[in-house]
Amino acid sequence: MSAATTTPQRAVTPAGTRGPAFGRVLAAEWTKVVSLRSPWWTAAATVLVGGAITYLSAQASSVDPGFQPVDSLTTGLVLAQIGPLVLGVLVGAGEFRTGAVRTTFTTVPRRWPVLAAQALVVGAFALGVGVLTALASALGILPPAASRGITVDLAAGDGPGLLLGTALLVVGLALLGHALGALLRRTVPALVTALVVVLVLPVVLMTASDPLLAGGDPASLTAAGTVPRVTLVGTLNILTPGTAGSLMTTSPSAGAMEGTPDLGPVGGGLVLAAWVLVLLVAAAVRLRTRDVR
Repeated sequence: MSAATTTPQRAVTPAGTRGPAFGRVLAAEWTKVVSLRSPWWTAAATVLVGGAITYLSAQASSVDPGFQPVDSLTTGLVLAQIGPLVLGVLVGAGEFRTGAVRTTFTTVPRRWPVLAAQALVVGAFALGVGVLTALASALGILPPAASRGITVDLAAGDGPGLLLGTALLVVGLALLGHALGALLRRTVPALVTALVVVLVLPVVLMTASDPLLAGGDPASLTAAGTVPRVTLVGTLNILTPGTAGSLMTTSPSAGAMEGTPDLGPVGGGLVLAAWVLVLLVAAAVRLRTRDVR
């Protein structure tokens, strides 16, 4: 007779495992985001601020004899764009701040699926926020337009492009915040960096590229037939994430800003997308080469 033998079950995951399927990682990251209160509060603030600032801007402009309500459609984004930046940074850096990222990467050893899933979740969540912000902005211009007896047709002219640009800008800024959060791994430095490159740096470069501040002759600058000259500072300004992203919420017929190349809404969107891609790649490289503490 021979004694029966049993093979012990392996209790640990084999080395080199690929971890759970990407679909399960994506579902887990979506659950994380929607189960927290901060993304919902950030989304609500973005929509409310966008609609309220648009209404106030349109109301103030309605006393102008040449008032065109659609011209005020994207003015609420001046402050509302802070919301998607905060949303993205919280998702990108939140788990590094709390230390929960160690548990996440124990479950998903290959790491990059987590970053990719977070980017998709942030983009999808921000798309919903962007659509609602565009709708709130559209509602914001209706009362001032009605007070002047102006009928607003957002399905014609620049309306569709401006509404689409508003939604896409919210998505782009959220992804930019996520990429910075994942790269820097700390909430405050990532948020400060995002605010500087999106809000502060364009203002500084725009001021520096003003030909009047540079000693230009106002008479010659306003002379008929003078063609605006593209400057180095103006080119740098148009390539910043903030200025490039804002081009998506402008009319293609608006033309180029003083001293800058005419990229148009599509060109501005591509520049912002390039920034997001470069930062996400840098974050992925850091995830692969640096320890998570």
